[in-house]
Order: sequence, then C-alpha cells, then structure tokens
Amino acid sequence: MDETATGLLTDHYELTMVRAALRSGAAHRRAVFEMFARHLPSGRRYGVVAGTGRLLDALEKFRFGEEALAFLDAAHIADPALTEFLRSYRFSGNIWGYAEGDCYFPGSPILVVESTFAEAVVLETLALSIFNHDCAIASAASRMVTAAAGRPLVEMGSRRTHERSAVAAARAAYITGFTTTSNLRAGYEYGVPTTGTSAHAFTLLHDDEQLAFKAQLDTLGPGTTLLVDTYDVPAAIDSAVRLAGPGLGAIRIDSGDLAQVARQARAQLDSLGADKTRIILTGDLDEYLIAALAAEPVDGYGVGTSLVTGSGAPTAALVYKLVARATDEDGRLLPVAKRSVGKPSKGGRKWAVRRKDDDGSATQELVTETEPRESGGRPLLTELVRGGEVVGREPLTAARARHRAALAELPGHARQLSRGYPAIPTVFEPDLD
Repeated sequence: MDETATGLLTDHYELTMVRAALRSGAAHRRAVFEMFARHLPSGRRYGVVAGTGRLLDALEKFRFGEEALAFLDAAHIADPALTEFLRSYRFSGNIWGYAEGDCYFPGSPILVVESTFAEAVVLETLALSIFNHDCAIASAASRMVTAAAGRPLVEMGSRRTHERSAVAAARAAYITGFTTTSNLRAGYEYGVPTTGTSAHAFTLLHDDEQLAFKAQLDTLGPGTTLLVDTYDVPAAIDSAVRLAGPGLGAIRIDSGDLAQVARQARAQLDSLGADKTRIILTGDLDEYLIAALAAEPVDGYGVGTSLVTGSGAPTAALVYKLVARATDEDGRLLPVAKRSVGKPSKGGRKWAVRRKDDDGSATQELVTETEPRESGGRPLLTELVRGGEVVGREPLTAARARHRAALAELPGHARQLSRGYPAIPTVFEPDLD
C-alpha cells in the first residue's frame, strides 16, 4: 500500500455518505463546506490558524490505490460504484481559507471548500484532524511567546506526544514565534531551525560531572549549553566556568524552584566573570510559569509537554459543516443549516473581513454573504486551491511574519493571560440563519 497516500486518513462514515449519495444521485451536487470554531477554549482571547500548508500537501496525496480499494471491498465498505469513484478521485474544486498564522475567533470561516458533495465531504476528517491539532498547538504557543516577552523559546515536546504530532507541533510553534525545535524531522521537512545539547543521561554516563562537561566542550566548543542540575547546581556552575572559561555560552536548569535557582545562578556566574553566559530554563513550563519568571534573570525557555498538549486545550474544537448545496431545479446554491440544540450552524457561503478603527486596531470580525469590498478592514479569506490545483502554498516564514502582524493589530487585552472573552466580536451581516 502507498504509505504516502492520504485517502484512508478518513472516517468510515464519510464513505458511507458518498456511497448512499451516489445511489440517490446527490453525490455530484455542487456543495459548500465550511470549517469554523463554535467557541474558543475557555478563557482564551483568540485562536491561531495553523495547518494550512500541511492540508495542501495532504490534499495532493489524497488518493485511493488498489490495495486501499481491496481493503474497502473486503470490509464491505465500498460497492462497485463507490470503488470506481474512489479509484479516480482527484479533488477538482476550490478552497479558500484564512491565511496560516492569522488569528481567528468564534464563527470565523477558517476554511471554505467548494466542490461536489462527494469530493468535499471525504475531506472532512483529514481537514479537521490537521487543523484541530495544529491550531490548538499554535494558539497555546502564541500565548507562550507573548509571555516570554522577547526571550527565545525552544520547542522540545517530541517525547511527550505521537511521533508525527511532534513534527506538526514544532511547525505550528515556529509559526507563532518559537525560535527553534529539538525535532530533527521538523528541521528536515519544514526548515525549522533545530537545537540540542545533552540530557542528564550524558552526565550520568561519565565517572564525574567534570568529565561530561569536558567531553561536551571539546566537541561543541565553549559556546555550548551545559546542563547543570544533575547533582548540585552551584558546584556544576563552578566546574562549567572553570572548564569553559568566562565565554561559556549557556547553562540549562531543569528542576527546582526555577526563579530562585536562576537568581542564584546569575549571581554566581557574574561573580565568576561569566556575565555573558545565558541561563535557559526548562521543566514543565507553560505560559503562566513563563510569565511568572518575567522579572527573573532568565535568557530563554524550553517548553515540551504543555506545548504539544495545547496547554490544556489539545483540540481547537473546529467543525466542518455543509452550509450550501445546489438545488435540483436550477442548480443555484441554497443555504442549509443545522438546527440542533447547542450545535446550530449558519447557512450560506461566507466571506470575512477584520474591521479596524482609525488607529489600525481590530474592532470586529465581520462575516458576510458577499465578498466585502469596503475599506477600513482587512479581507481574511485567501485562495488556496483553484480548480483542484494548489495556488496558495507559501513559505513558513510568511506565516510566521503574518502572525506577528495579526497579533499586533488586536487590541491590547487580547494578549492578557487572564481568563476573558474573545478579543473582538464576530458579527454576521445579515443575521445569517
């Protein structure tokens, strides 16, 4: 089986719907699906779009080879009509979406998929699995970057999540401002800068700490980062500076009362003439702990578990809903919407603009039925796929720059870590049903 194909990265019920729609004759009706969040994680002020580039890559590989089709046949999932449809599947529609790195709010039409029902519905699971993960990680990472207030952040959560999720998490974190990752695959696939020195195991391997430090210094030079909390931090700092000299690049502290230990380490380093040696803190950090360390003599942070789990919100709670479909009579698009209690949707293909005041600060997310032409706002939907061809691919650095700009245009309270409501309201005009 082609392990690069993404067709089977879907739920059984997607194919059940296509199979039945092929029988009813509705499978090839023109349809519009929309991905949006009904709400943000409790207390969050904004979300961050991430995963667009990964979806475009996966879309180009969305195929059903003969082995996959044989599996579906043996499992009695596909009948001959469905098998033929899947064998020739190539997405031929259009996709619009918020550009990667932009911010979003409840109701924002993050992704709009226009195609036939059959072509579009089978992408639901793929789109949601990518965006729900990547948006959750990016949204948490953005808060961490804000809390770090310019101090560099290293993504180091690979050992705390699924091996492929780790790569995606490193990519999402980099979009929002993390400087490096420990994950080499993220460096290889996406060009995210990588970094890494040693763990406690390296120190424990040697007969004493000084031998471990000397080996690392001989290999990487005095600019390296030495881990100093395996045994006794003050003794380790003494040894580190004595072996490396005052030009020692950095020390890493991974345990204890990080604020107190950082203050003591800074004073000791300065007394030894290593006043330029940086102090890097790691060890179960999240945005709140990073913010609490703002006044301490810290030069950077490494974040793992909290980052790759979305800091308590491991999914962005995005949904993918049919909002319009062609009628039988004349083929025009008819808005459709759920009426479910607690889970309603708003019908119709939508456009969005971020309105701003005279000072350039965002005031609302305006969602409309027609493409906005007004001034005083920023159109949010960009063309990603046209006639089945990807047209919206861009370098990761563009998404990184976009996030900085998008966050800067939000009102100041958007960057507060305290619990609150979305930073700007989402306004639907007209009041869409």
